[in-house]
Amino acid sequence: MRRCDLFALLLATGLGLGLAAGLWGESRKSEQRPVRERNRQLVRSLSLTDLALFTEARYTRHLTQADRHAAFQDHPLALEHFPSGSLISPPRPLRTQP
Repeated sequence: MRRCDLFALLLATGLGLGLAAGLWGESRKSEQRPVRERNRQLVRSLSLTDLALFTEARYTRHLTQADRHAAFQDHPLALEHFPSGSLISPPRPLRTQP
């Protein structure tokens, strides 16, 4: 078997699996409708507004609720402990402290 035939076989298999996953997801959409509606009601009742992007660093948990007074975390020589800190920077008020 030539390498291009192997590549074509792997590509066709990947496309077939992707199509099967999409069809399976579409078939389950009606089963998930009650769950989504309960989640919408929960969001309305708790007045949730923003999405929590990451769970690690305190300034990436919820960008509108960052804690400005965490001890020993924001000094000039502090090392970044969390991988999400390299993807998103602290909110503007935390970056422009006096």
